[in-house]
Amino acid sequence: MVRNTQLQHHIHMKKGDVGRYVLLPGDPGRCEKIASYFDDPQHIAHNREYNTYTGTLLGEKVSVTSTGIGCPSSAIAVEELIAIGADTFIRVGTSGGIQPQTHTGDVALVNSAIRDEGTSLHYLPVEFPAIADIDVLVALREAAKTLGIPYAVGPTQSKDSFFGEIEPERMPVDSRLKERWKAWEDGGAVCSEMEASTIFILSSIYRKRAGGVMLMASMSEKPPETEEEIADFNKLFDINRPIKVAIEGLKILIKQDQERN
Repeated sequence: MVRNTQLQHHIHMKKGDVGRYVLLPGDPGRCEKIASYFDDPQHIAHNREYNTYTGTLLGEKVSVTSTGIGCPSSAIAVEELIAIGADTFIRVGTSGGIQPQTHTGDVALVNSAIRDEGTSLHYLPVEFPAIADIDVLVALREAAKTLGIPYAVGPTQSKDSFFGEIEPERMPVDSRLKERWKAWEDGGAVCSEMEASTIFILSSIYRKRAGGVMLMASMSEKPPETEEEIADFNKLFDINRPIKVAIEGLKILIKQDQERN
């Protein structure tokens, strides 16, 4: 682990720049939107795909740091954030819904992750499960219920190829991709994204807390074609939905931690 007195090489931050609670979107452009839900948000650093704002919620310092796309860059972000004092992570992003009954705009509250990627194998054997922290998961579920946002709880598939998910038929290994997708569906996985598994594995290794809330686009509903259908889709596929769940879930965790102390 890099010493926490040093400026971290990739995220360009040091101890004191972030709170113990950190929201993790993939997209650097979403950080300002997420930070707008904080009290007194301040921009801290932006280097490569890592963009960070810090503010407060309920009097506690909280941060948002983008991870970029995929597990390799996510691992770097989490390693360096842990090195400077972060201990609670909530992945906030978008995903493809796996279950046929999923509706666009529902959120996934992920309790674990299928390690269908390569980064986490550099930390632990594939047999070791990538599991979310139970307190984080329960807090997110309570938040979704309070907000009235439809949700599904279950595993996510964390994979390395975006186009392997949405356009498997043009891949030379299309039969394998489709067979595995059916297995994820039959097994009860709720969504597919690209970062959660490694975030969970690192949190297990370093004894930190992690969870995830992802906005889902239905993979079984007819894609929007007309202007009206596209407008309806965009209204439902609103990134503010998982952000609000993450913020309210974080407040629940903060209150619990304050009571313990």
